[in-house]
Amino acid sequence: MFFVRQNSVRWLLAILLSCVALLAARPAAAQGGGYFQPQQFSSNANSPDFMPASLLQDPLPAPGPTTLPDTQVNGQTPQVNGQPQQFFDMDEYLDSHPDFVAGGEQWDWVLLPTSIIYRSYLAGAKESRYGAQIIHETDHYALWDATLGTRVGLLRYGNQSVFNPEGFQIDAEGSAQVRLDIRNNVDVQAVDFRGGVPLTYGIGPHRFKFGYYHLSSHLGDEFLLKNPTYNRLNFARDVLISGYSYFWTEKLRFYGEVGWAFYTDVTEPWELQFGVDWAPQKPTGFRGEPFFAVNVHLREELNFSGNFTAQIGWAWVGNQNAHMLRMGLHYFNGGSSEFSFYRENEQQIGVGVWYDF
Repeated sequence: MFFVRQNSVRWLLAILLSCVALLAARPAAAQGGGYFQPQQFSSNANSPDFMPASLLQDPLPAPGPTTLPDTQVNGQTPQVNGQPQQFFDMDEYLDSHPDFVAGGEQWDWVLLPTSIIYRSYLAGAKESRYGAQIIHETDHYALWDATLGTRVGLLRYGNQSVFNPEGFQIDAEGSAQVRLDIRNNVDVQAVDFRGGVPLTYGIGPHRFKFGYYHLSSHLGDEFLLKNPTYNRLNFARDVLISGYSYFWTEKLRFYGEVGWAFYTDVTEPWELQFGVDWAPQKPTGFRGEPFFAVNVHLREELNFSGNFTAQIGWAWVGNQNAHMLRMGLHYFNGGSSEFSFYRENEQQIGVGVWYDF
């Protein structure tokens, strides 16, 4: 009897221990993805009873086919599973269109943009910039031609890119272009004043310009005192201009421009200029890159002859803006670049430094 009771107690203890073990195992099974009793958990990740939702369900299978089709490209005609497919070489297109931005940029209004859509002609003698060149001129020996000016963006409707600007933009430009006679106490011989407002548009490699500028020429006081019999000319013009430039590559630009003056004094209405610029357009770092520029400027008052300018040297483009600093050799041949002496023919050879906006 005692043996039976003792065995019964042993069986009862075994059953109780099994129940306790089962109850203890249920929360662990829930955390392993098994049975789970509903329970309230805190949404705070730092709380001890927080449980991520990813632990409450099995992971979903990855979408899409488990195997990829066999794709072969032979020349320009690719095949997928043996069937010829239409093919577009995006890499080749992007290489041939360096100004294209994949996905594009949304256009919006930009007040006082930091870059210029239609940049100044690098070898243009009458462009507004900072610059100076020491030249040897056939009749005057050493001269110092300097340009003190700027060109800034006022308003743009387009993208906000600094080095690849696109859209419509209004600029303002102005400069004083002065000539100093180094041999004669650095006297001011003459100065041309220019100011204008160009409206420009750019998309991809194309750039368009329409605008207005005023230019007037004045002889220096020191020059008139030393040459009292010199015939002073009131050379002035108010001009409407239209220009187009095309980037054949990222660095190579061709351009042409025509101007018609609705007001003239001494000068005649029509002018034409064209040329080539080859220069970096993106940041160069301290090492810089070479540049080359040619400009031809024809004017009606010279019977549509004019002047030829060539420059070659080294250029740097900044990291924060598209401004360009250049240093190099300068050559000019034709009607004087100071329009107070427009009837005089000059040949200039020298060195210069130029800062373009």
